[in-house]
Amino acid sequence: MRFLTRSLVALLLAAVSVGALGYAGYAIVTAVQDRAQATGGSASGRERVFTVRAVAVAPADISPALSAFGEVRTQRALELRAPVGGRVLEVAPGFEDGAEVTQGQLLFRIDPADAQSALALAQSDLTRAQAELRDAERALVLAAEDVDAADAQFNLRERALARRQGLADRGVSTEAALEEAELALSSARQAVVGRKQAQAQAEARVHQARTALERQHISVNEAQRRLDDTRVYASFTGTLTDVTLVEGRIVNTSEQLARIIDPAALEVSVRLSTAQYLRLLDEDGALRDTGAEIALEVAGFEITSPGRVLRASATVEQGQSGRRLFVELDAPRGFRPGDFVTVRLQEPALQNVALLPASALTARGDVLVINDDNRLRAVPVTVLRRQGDDVIIHADAALAGQEIVREVTPNLGAGIQVRPQRQGADGTPVPETAEMVTIDAARRAQLIAQVEGNSGMPEQVRARMIAQLSEDQVPVQMIERIENGGGAGGGGGRGGPMSGG
Repeated sequence: MRFLTRSLVALLLAAVSVGALGYAGYAIVTAVQDRAQATGGSASGRERVFTVRAVAVAPADISPALSAFGEVRTQRALELRAPVGGRVLEVAPGFEDGAEVTQGQLLFRIDPADAQSALALAQSDLTRAQAELRDAERALVLAAEDVDAADAQFNLRERALARRQGLADRGVSTEAALEEAELALSSARQAVVGRKQAQAQAEARVHQARTALERQHISVNEAQRRLDDTRVYASFTGTLTDVTLVEGRIVNTSEQLARIIDPAALEVSVRLSTAQYLRLLDEDGALRDTGAEIALEVAGFEITSPGRVLRASATVEQGQSGRRLFVELDAPRGFRPGDFVTVRLQEPALQNVALLPASALTARGDVLVINDDNRLRAVPVTVLRRQGDDVIIHADAALAGQEIVREVTPNLGAGIQVRPQRQGADGTPVPETAEMVTIDAARRAQLIAQVEGNSGMPEQVRARMIAQLSEDQVPVQMIERIENGGGAGGGGGRGGPMSGG
């Protein structure tokens, strides 16, 4: 008996489970059918129309902006090195990184004791060289007088020999007296030669003394320069950097102690590809007078300065490619050497081109042109430049004035019917009148029933939509919204299907 009771209970539970499952299946099927009727199942047989953003191709002359990255560097810098070695006795107040210095300002002073001693010794040697020159000049004067005296003695001996010769010819003088006069003349001639040699030696001594005096002047000037080098001044107004000098430090000759840079004379070193560089050349191969904009991003803001291309590097560095340009900053306020900046160069204007968003291009490099019947047609284009999120294309006669799809999606292609939402080149919507259609009574009743059955719609909106549906012509976007299960409002859903009247 107990076994029979348990079997009956089991059969009862199984029957209840099967009944519950059957009821659940019935509820699901009913819900699906109701949903299909509520959304208008007949719409699946109509062609699907996509709402797209449209923009007109307007040919114009556009100057492309060539964007590249560069590093700010100074055009004017000075390395402060120790001209002489020694102990640093004095350092200018505020001699530190970032400090401003003015032209002619004393920066630091090195112990001048050794330089002063060297200058004193050089001046002493100069005095001795001056005395030596005076002695040599006096000796030259005396040597010249000796030469004059020897010449006079030679002339006297020559006249005496001539007189003896005359007496000998008349037979008055003897041969011995004539020979004695000749010997005296020869001795006088030898004396003249000796005096001239002494004069030449005196002249050589004068020349040597003058040379020694000039060398001593050079030594004095060198010693004076070394003494002056113990005091270092700023040669121009600028900012200190890389400072390693402190008072009391012993420095070596030519040791770098700091640098001065001119913050008002800055330029940007920027590297371009060879193709980009060629666009900036004129017909003669020289750089054009190209304007530029230099931008530095700081905490979400941009510091900008106008500029101009100055020159190009003469060579290509080993292991590098492209070309290096140098751009001058006209307003360097806020920029510092070492900043990594963006440089925008203005290329020569391109004629008969159009600026379009890059999203208007398909994967094959085509644009989708909207025909008169709102169907798409793929047209290949030539991309001349890419400007960030935009492209510059060649706008030939076949493309000029045509409307194209601004944002291409995978659902769009040639032959697809669309409803364009016209926009300008900058993405601003172009106002247009709503498209109206005439619908039959059965479809009107179906749409009104769907609106009335939408419990989530406000009462005022429901009344307004029913009033619009009761008119002879109804906005197409409203019909799309209702058939797609949308709520209040008359705007059509983007990319949704549309039915014609």
